[in-house]
Amino acid sequence: MVTEETLDRPFPNNVLEDLDLEELESNDEGMESSPDGVLYEHRRVVADKGQTLLRVDKFLMEHLRDTSRARIQRAAEAGCIHVNDRPVKSNYRVKPLDVVTLMLDHPRMETEVTPEDIPLDIVYEDDDLLVVNKPAGLVVHPGVGNYTGTLVNALAWHLRDNPKYNPNDPSVGLVHRIDKDTSGLLVVAKTPEAKTHLCHQFFMKTTRRQYNALVWGSFETKEGRIEGNIARDPRDRQRMTVFPPASEVGKPAVTHWCVLEYFGPVTWVECVLETGRTHQIRAHMKHIGHPLFADERYGGCEILRGQPTAKYKQFVQNAMALCPRQALHARTLGFVHPRTKEELFFESPLPDDLTQLTEKWRAYAVMLKG
Repeated sequence: MVTEETLDRPFPNNVLEDLDLEELESNDEGMESSPDGVLYEHRRVVADKGQTLLRVDKFLMEHLRDTSRARIQRAAEAGCIHVNDRPVKSNYRVKPLDVVTLMLDHPRMETEVTPEDIPLDIVYEDDDLLVVNKPAGLVVHPGVGNYTGTLVNALAWHLRDNPKYNPNDPSVGLVHRIDKDTSGLLVVAKTPEAKTHLCHQFFMKTTRRQYNALVWGSFETKEGRIEGNIARDPRDRQRMTVFPPASEVGKPAVTHWCVLEYFGPVTWVECVLETGRTHQIRAHMKHIGHPLFADERYGGCEILRGQPTAKYKQFVQNAMALCPRQALHARTLGFVHPRTKEELFFESPLPDDLTQLTEKWRAYAVMLKG
């Protein structure tokens, strides 16, 4: 006999889907982390007095629906499975009267996704999927502080007459995510078959994704590769940090970059993701000493290069006013269509704020040379 305590409302999504355990590119805009590092209880299971010793991953498999043992194991690795208020690994053996909880860094959603008439820039759509060009500032997924006004709410409205699309069903919908203040391309699955096929492509790293970013500093080489595990920064849970590849901390991550144009104190680069981790480009670039321009969370809002003159400081402030967000754009997206097997490739033009920003820095670079 096991006592299982849950909130009154059913889960609108698979709770373990929200852990960013697959190739979700970013989860910060979907389920914003607690700013003070507080963890929230999402599920509690109390073992009976007669409970025999059983690995916690097997124990939870019996009591969490619609998930897999692999997901539970990854949740344990991420420190999300607690027993008696302490995080445990998946090989922990549950004992009589143990209290097993699933702890996440965002409160549980208490409402279902509701359709909202929010404009969408749809660049492609058919019966199986759609590709949307997300503007900066639009939250992707409902979460703490953003239960409405998100891309998911907009999709629910756009597909409100599609009987096969349920915005509260995790087997359809977003295949990957990008940060709230990152602009660019996302693919959305309309059917479970499409989502399964597309998620597999992301997992197998066969999709094609290129990003443009403006970063602080110059580079000694024209291209490079960044490898380092990514995990939550223990000093700031809203920020990710990089650990050695050989460490057991975080998830392996690889970013390839190449220089597109030098602008003096800043550089316009292209980034290609080999993996898709939370804040991957932002964390990796900071790790090698080149934070994204205007990226407040990763130190990019400070003047990190250039002459410390009042005129230059004013120039940088004016540049940040043109683009008051991290200078990052998901420019391209390529994948194989899940039903037709056709190779699809999409490209998003730079939004106005990044166009004006790069033009301003380009003119500054010309002035330096002159």
